[in-house]
Amino acid sequence: MNLLFANDRRGEYPRSYYAATAAPIDRFAALRGAVQADVCVIGAGFTGLSAALHLAEAGHSVIVLEAHRVGFGASGRNGGQVGSGQRLEQDALERMYGLDTARRLWSFAEESKQLLRDLIVAHDMPCTFKPGIAHACWHESEVRHSHDYAEKLSRDYGYDQVEPLDADALAAIIPSGVYKGGDIDRGAGHVHPLNFAIGLARAAVAKGARIHEDSLVTRVIPGPRPVVETETGSVTCGHVVLACNGYLGGLDGKVAARVMPINNFVIATEPLGDRAAKVLAQDVAACDTKFVVNYWRLSDDRRLLFGGGESYGYRFPDVIKTVRAPMLKVYPELADVKIDHAWGGTLAITMNRMPCFLRPAENVLSASGYSGHGVALATFAGKIMAEAIGGQSGRFDVLSGLNLPRFPGGPAMRWPLLVLAMTWFSLRDRLGI
Repeated sequence: MNLLFANDRRGEYPRSYYAATAAPIDRFAALRGAVQADVCVIGAGFTGLSAALHLAEAGHSVIVLEAHRVGFGASGRNGGQVGSGQRLEQDALERMYGLDTARRLWSFAEESKQLLRDLIVAHDMPCTFKPGIAHACWHESEVRHSHDYAEKLSRDYGYDQVEPLDADALAAIIPSGVYKGGDIDRGAGHVHPLNFAIGLARAAVAKGARIHEDSLVTRVIPGPRPVVETETGSVTCGHVVLACNGYLGGLDGKVAARVMPINNFVIATEPLGDRAAKVLAQDVAACDTKFVVNYWRLSDDRRLLFGGGESYGYRFPDVIKTVRAPMLKVYPELADVKIDHAWGGTLAITMNRMPCFLRPAENVLSASGYSGHGVALATFAGKIMAEAIGGQSGRFDVLSGLNLPRFPGGPAMRWPLLVLAMTWFSLRDRLGI
């Protein structure tokens, strides 16, 4: 079974709140026949569209192939949170890679956030960056860690945007009453993710990139002039950019060994009106410290967009049932609220949760596996792959040199093994350990 078609109708966005409020964009025609380009980008999410935009700006001829619609995958379905740093905290990165590399990874992440903000403004995109992500802790020990980490970021990295919060101060932002404290990062933020993807697509096309939707890639033939084959055509090119993330399928075994798809889910309530202030008192995003993290924010029309729950495999479970339960643990007073939208999506994780940058074959570059931290980093990944194709590979080489481990068991066993591990951590969440 192909994840591209397991839960979705071909060529259509899922029935999400984001699709219901998406900015207009004309459908792009499918690829027909044999064509040529300097670069062929596979996947029209944040990574692929950013790569196409930056390559086109540098004067390259670019063709983007997308099996469904632009922003169809995780880019158009996620929580829209634009977090600081990498998926791992700086302490862990210092231990894993040393201080110098950890500092470079922090600077990359800071540039990622700024790049996203700059692109929105420069290309008049149909979305707004809204600052602020509150981090809510379930246990006192997590609060202490959160406050210590804020101090470390200020002391060692000059980042003073994180404000530690005790239980009362956090409750003034998240009036739930279930959390012990946490912090708020005013340098992070949130966006409408599908509209950001649509903005990237518009910008790339305006600079000369060509996008073909409904163009499922069936094979990549590497070589001095790689050939990318679809069901109805082919692209012969100088370089290939693999930007498929959780929807890679069998296109490349080296990437698949290190990057694994998992599913996550979001619901959108009916508009809450005045009750919205009892959910979030400020227009910030929020997430908590559960291993299977809960994340949420308010939409412009005052709906609660709440994400959580994971599954491993092809078919999605009952999304409302999966997500409503953790939502009611945070906001039990919303038990009577109607759910207007519910959707799932497939993202990709790596063994150590760091993004996977590879050159899996001659003249082929890949970036994926953002592990739930990809809105800004995926956009940055597209830019640095464009740099590498243009001959400036220093930053790509730093990230590709992180030496990500392979999943044990290979593609056949990685899901069963992950399910065992995730079941244990989910049990810890339910028991409050």
